[in-house]
Amino acid sequence: MPTHLLPDDIADLAARVVAENEAAGRKIALAESCTGGLVAGALTEIAGSSAVLDRGFVTYSNEAKMEMLGVAQDIIDTFGAVSVACAWAMATGALERSGADVAVAISGIAGPGGGSALKPVGTVVFARVVRASTGEPEGELKFFDGGEGPEGRAEIRRQATLCALELLLP
Repeated sequence: MPTHLLPDDIADLAARVVAENEAAGRKIALAESCTGGLVAGALTEIAGSSAVLDRGFVTYSNEAKMEMLGVAQDIIDTFGAVSVACAWAMATGALERSGADVAVAISGIAGPGGGSALKPVGTVVFARVVRASTGEPEGELKFFDGGEGPEGRAEIRRQATLCALELLLP
């Protein structure tokens, strides 16, 4: 019987995120789209995660991004849901609607459909917002090649989850 539901690489990194954020006294929030709660799920696999995880928002639709996180319609109309601007607005909304010290947002196209020439399947954007930070907003667009079909979708979501967990390390 496995000790956790998710692959070892995700579980190991989630354990580091919990331990290091607890040591730093930081609470975290998540705003997830294409990962559908996998990042929050990975964290809650770890005993003691309640000391660190404040909350997670799964905002799969554009309407959810706007209603739950306050993402402006203009951002979605101008840049699309899979854009650094949208991810940054998602992370900002999660931070504003939580007691967290840091929020990470993930939005992307896991496929196998839904991609375009401009934003192919495997395009995933991330943003991190730290409370009371005076620095520039942190956002990043990545491309994950998961291959074709359902296996590709799972691989893209796995890589996106790992990347988001990395962003949660202090």
